[in-house]
Amino acid sequence: MVKQRNLSRSIISSSSSARFFSIKAISLYLIFVFAFTIWVLVFSSRNIQTDDQTHRQHQHRDLIDSEKFRPPSSPPKKKMRESNGDAQLWTPPFSFGLHPCVKPTPKYKEFSESDRYITVRSNGGLNQMRTGIADIVAVAHIMNATLVIPELDKRSFWQDSSVFSDIFDEEHFIKSLRGDVKIIKKLPKEVESLPRARKHFTSWSGVGYYEEMTHLWKEYKVIHVAKSDSRLANNDLPVDIQRLRCRVLYLGLRFSPAIESLGQKLVERLKSRVGRYIALHLRYEKDMLAFTGCTYGLTDAESEELRVMRESTSHWKIKSINSTEQRVEGLCPLTPKEVGIFLKGLGYPQSTVIYIAAGEIYGGDERLSELKSRFPNLVFKEKLATEDELRGFTGHATKTAALDCIISVESDVFVPSHSGNMARAVEGHRRFLGHRRTITPDRKGLVKLFNKVERGQIKEGAKFSNLVQQMHQARQGAPRRRKGPTQGIKGRARFRTEEAFYENPYPECICSSKNPT
Repeated sequence: MVKQRNLSRSIISSSSSARFFSIKAISLYLIFVFAFTIWVLVFSSRNIQTDDQTHRQHQHRDLIDSEKFRPPSSPPKKKMRESNGDAQLWTPPFSFGLHPCVKPTPKYKEFSESDRYITVRSNGGLNQMRTGIADIVAVAHIMNATLVIPELDKRSFWQDSSVFSDIFDEEHFIKSLRGDVKIIKKLPKEVESLPRARKHFTSWSGVGYYEEMTHLWKEYKVIHVAKSDSRLANNDLPVDIQRLRCRVLYLGLRFSPAIESLGQKLVERLKSRVGRYIALHLRYEKDMLAFTGCTYGLTDAESEELRVMRESTSHWKIKSINSTEQRVEGLCPLTPKEVGIFLKGLGYPQSTVIYIAAGEIYGGDERLSELKSRFPNLVFKEKLATEDELRGFTGHATKTAALDCIISVESDVFVPSHSGNMARAVEGHRRFLGHRRTITPDRKGLVKLFNKVERGQIKEGAKFSNLVQQMHQARQGAPRRRKGPTQGIKGRARFRTEEAFYENPYPECICSSKNPT
């Protein structure tokens, strides 16, 4: 009986022991599964909007049939091993396998022959005209009209007399978009003398608006569009219309052979001489300062000159501007001195080569001296190109702006001092071509730091650099979806607060699928 009891106890003990080990094994397994799950979640949660990861940009694929995008410029023959610090300063952000996609979907309706015509006067500077032309091509497609080659703005601040073919490859523009819209160089003689409907199409309009505008064809064969900029909404358009806009801007609207050739030559010259460079769009020009009313750091005489210019320019609506408020709100372009402090704060060494993509800097060499004291290797197109090469560009600000555009798109790093038309267009193009490093200054945040430096509350150094770098971790040009309107703003005013389509054409023209579409 005792033996039986002991045997029972032994069996129970063994059973308990087995149960204990079984529970322990299950617990360990659950802990492992839990830990693995957490690791997967952390790894996979690297949101597509983060900008602080850096990798080599992927090789771009063919986009439409035989049409290929220009590959990045060749690196210099002598290449030094990069440190982690160098990589963070120069390497393109991680692109998550995203690539350009501009081919039409199966639902896309190609252009059909029409006896209706649209003429247009493109307004603004080079990049305002470029994006405006892309909009108007899409409008002509929606309204099923033949587009006459746009007339370029000759009344802007730059007073440039260039015509379309001086700036763009006209034949390529017509040919490359023939499946989307018919483009002709001038109106047929039989319709030249016919009355035209002169329209100021409403800004940021959708497809429905232009479908309604087709009622004009009942009375007119020609519609003249007074302005081309911002004719289409940024968001809520069919993907085929958005991709058409990208096909125009990134494929069809190529610069003229003379501009393209010199632009690429200057890029190769820069790369071969200095290796890598920053393209700085230094928007510290007279027209921008007058338009924004920004006079910080200027003399009283300079401030007065800008005020007179602003008040005498009829199409600039705001005449009285508080310069201090503008600067505090981050609405002013950074001064050359501020740009120097900013770039130094990011960690760029004094030896960094900076290409100045700009017109005439207000205040000239004296104003540039404070940037040059921090970064002496400033490069200008006038020094990079020969007099012979620039002869056809003299007096044509639009042509020289096109050179700046090419050199900026191809740069290792692009930094705009203000969020104007060129800054937005170049940033969007660089995103489209593989999210090349583009650093957009947080001007509002930087002004607070600059003011502290002026008051002696903080000095330029390690602490200042840490603050600048933290402020710009998510402003390096990494993939992210286009931002919508500011919350709380209603009506048409909300369109002004949206991120521009051409500043960030993701997701419509940048895809994550394995094959470009």
